[in-house]
Amino acid sequence: MKRRRFIAQAAGMLALPIATAARAQATLESRLPAVRELTAGAPIRVGRVTLDLPLLSDNGNSVSLHLAVASPMTESDYVRSLHLYAERNPRPNIANFFFSPQSGRAEIASRIRLAGSQRVLAVARMSDGSFWGATADVVVTVSACMDES
Repeated sequence: MKRRRFIAQAAGMLALPIATAARAQATLESRLPAVRELTAGAPIRVGRVTLDLPLLSDNGNSVSLHLAVASPMTESDYVRSLHLYAERNPRPNIANFFFSPQSGRAEIASRIRLAGSQRVLAVARMSDGSFWGATADVVVTVSACMDES
C-alpha cells in the first residue's frame, strides 16, 4: 500500500465519527410536527439519552423498550419531560413522561406498539430548556397500530 493512500484512508477513518455524529444530529431534527412544536425550533442534541429497542421484533404489538436519561436530577439540573415518537404510527406521539427532581432518575422500561419497521425517536426536555435525544431503528415482522381510516 502506498503511503498517500494509507494517509488518505487513515484521515477518512478519523473523520468517520465526526460525519456519523453530524448525520445523527440531522436524524434528530424530525419531520414530525409534534417534535417541532415541542422544541419550538431548538436543536435536539445527541447524547444523554439512551434508547434501547431490539433490532428485530417478531410482533409490533409488543416491542420492549428501555429509555434512560443521564441527569443528576437535582433542583438545578433535572429532566422535565421525556417524549417518545414513532414516525410511521398513525399517532406518532407514543408517550410523554414528566419528571421532577424528586423522581430520583429518569428511566422507563415498558413495551410499545409499532406499525411496521421504523425509526423511534426519544426527546428529553431538560430543566435548562435544552433538548437531548436518541433514535433507534426497529425491524418489525408483523405490524400493529393499523390506521383507522
